[in-house]
Amino acid sequence: MALTETAIRNAKPRERPYKLADGGGLYLLINPIGSRLWRLKYRIGGREKLLAIGPYPDIPLAKAREWRTEARRHIADGVDPSALKKETRQKAKAAITNTFRSIAEEHLAKLAREGLADITLNKRRWLLGLAYPVLGERDVATITAKELLDVLRTVEETGRHETARRMRAALGAVFRYAIATARAENDPTFALRDALTTPKVTHRAAVTTPTAFGALLRAVDGYAGQPASTAALRLMPLLFPRPGELRLATWPEFDLDKGIWSIPAERMKMRRPHRVPLPPQAVAILRELHWPAPWKVVLREVGFRAFGGWRHGAEEA
Repeated sequence: MALTETAIRNAKPRERPYKLADGGGLYLLINPIGSRLWRLKYRIGGREKLLAIGPYPDIPLAKAREWRTEARRHIADGVDPSALKKETRQKAKAAITNTFRSIAEEHLAKLAREGLADITLNKRRWLLGLAYPVLGERDVATITAKELLDVLRTVEETGRHETARRMRAALGAVFRYAIATARAENDPTFALRDALTTPKVTHRAAVTTPTAFGALLRAVDGYAGQPASTAALRLMPLLFPRPGELRLATWPEFDLDKGIWSIPAERMKMRRPHRVPLPPQAVAILRELHWPAPWKVVLREVGFRAFGGWRHGAEEA
């Protein structure tokens, strides 16, 4: 006898689970805790199987019967309804985890674990963020080279040709990560190698002759600015560090007696600690700067903007 909504509503929980059959293998399982769950019993390939449809009243009687009709249609075609439901659920999950945004964020998290510098990571995040409004929620495997070119051209039209070039490289890294994790089959940025405007290179002035270099060193010696700025200018041609490595240096990094500067890994481009031998001239400059200050004063002062900008005042390490 077929079920009715009234019979279902009047069914009370019992000490043990029991079934209310609707015919054709469809029944409602009533549990002692009061839950009511639709189930469909069927046979395929000579084996009896069970399809979990969902709870009542979220799925009413009429909807459960639709599930039964659809399942029987699949069974007639030789398709297992349970396997089909699982596949549908996996596709729905993939629709969320396979978006360009989610894969890009995964890739950024991987780079962070590998120790990529925060400033580089933030630049990469900013470049990828330019594509999110158009491509963020798209399945990464369906994005075409033409769609990427349209996004990059939008950046180019603002005159930021170098930004567009770097953005293409950042997008390509995400697609290659998607390929490696089996969520895409090709990198559409590869086809765009010659499609973007090549940025014009602006050559910066450089000292290239001994005479000019001598004049530069004399100008440094004659500089009368802040002590830390003066010391940094004099140390640069002796040690050849990156500006940020020197600008953020702290006194505990220097062993002036042994003539060694130990730069920690987090400030190095390759994320490895680095030891710099200090020649006598560099030791003399550092001792002169260090003498009037407490041993923990950080090597930073106002005014030295040529190397990234000193913070205002001195700070303790």
